[in-house]
Amino acid sequence: MKRRAFVVVADACGIGALPDAANYGDEGSNTLAHVAQAVGGLRLPVLERLGLGSILALDGVEPAPAPVLHGRLAAQGPGKESTTGHWELMGAIAPAPLPTYPNGFPDDVMRGLEAATGRRFICNRPYNGIAAIDDFGAEHLRDGALILYTSQDSVLQIAAHVEQLSERELGDVCVAARALMTGEHAVGRVIARPFGGAPGAFARTEGRHDFSVAPPGRTYLDELTDAGVPVHAVGKVYDLFAGRGITVAHPGATNERALRETTRLVDELDGGLVFTNLVETDQVYGHRKDVHGFHRALAAIDACVGEWLEALRPGDLLIITADHGCDPAAAHSDHTREYAPLLACFEGHGGRRSDGTLADVGASVLRWLCGADAPALPGTPFVGATGQA
Repeated sequence: MKRRAFVVVADACGIGALPDAANYGDEGSNTLAHVAQAVGGLRLPVLERLGLGSILALDGVEPAPAPVLHGRLAAQGPGKESTTGHWELMGAIAPAPLPTYPNGFPDDVMRGLEAATGRRFICNRPYNGIAAIDDFGAEHLRDGALILYTSQDSVLQIAAHVEQLSERELGDVCVAARALMTGEHAVGRVIARPFGGAPGAFARTEGRHDFSVAPPGRTYLDELTDAGVPVHAVGKVYDLFAGRGITVAHPGATNERALRETTRLVDELDGGLVFTNLVETDQVYGHRKDVHGFHRALAAIDACVGEWLEALRPGDLLIITADHGCDPAAAHSDHTREYAPLLACFEGHGGRRSDGTLADVGASVLRWLCGADAPALPGTPFVGATGQA
């Protein structure tokens, strides 16, 4: 029987400040613990049974009497964003921080963007995405200038109303911007942010698209595809790797869609890796400090994990993890520099604790699916050479 592996990233579900968090203004951050405190305790029976409360004390989540393999994973490289977090999960560590623009993009970059795209831009400052649309959407509709903004992350985001610019046309603008943003201005992602509705009731569509810079080196996804193992990306994973090492991309602009696609693959896939991003704990609830929405999103994930556990086959590996934090207790509304939780379900896990690095995930997937290692890549497998703990 062909082996299967499922890696599911609950975006921004950090579980405690990394040792260098103070360098990022994130000392004392702990996304899951602070969400749990704010809602009066998490109610996540499946993740509790797997051992979420065995990783770290969380209100409402008891330590499991018989946990799966569990622990916390640390980033080795700089940054606290989805791009570098997902890269590290698959063994690519950024050699230096990706560029950020706390004062907006400089004039020479803006002139270049206008020349490359044939468009004018407004805003050009760090901004919450929903607020940018609310505050600049009416002006955008009046004169056609596109809304361009950034954040503490290495992103250039461009928003346009679908009646002013189609999603395809907005994508073309972002492709031109991506081609320009190279060298010292090689931002991690250029993001298309289409929206619709009337002033006072603007809402994003599901047409978001991320145009990422390519990973800085070889990844475990490359190792898998070179070995003939299919890699299925659900949600924004394909975009974060600029398509490298991905065999098939599946939709997942919302958690509902991504969970449905992952469930279908759990039921139908013959063999290979499914790598899923669940975006809403970050994009919808984390940045807005909506702790109750965050908890609802976690509960929906919890229910689906229960379904997946029922459908797993002998020889399957299921990993639940994260990429960074987005602590609602932080003074800012951006990502936080945190450990990622690790829950790994597989035969012979032994219930042991395994604290390590994000790259341990990719190393374990390669060993699980191929019985091989990639010594040139970082990461230590938490599965043995025969797929056992």
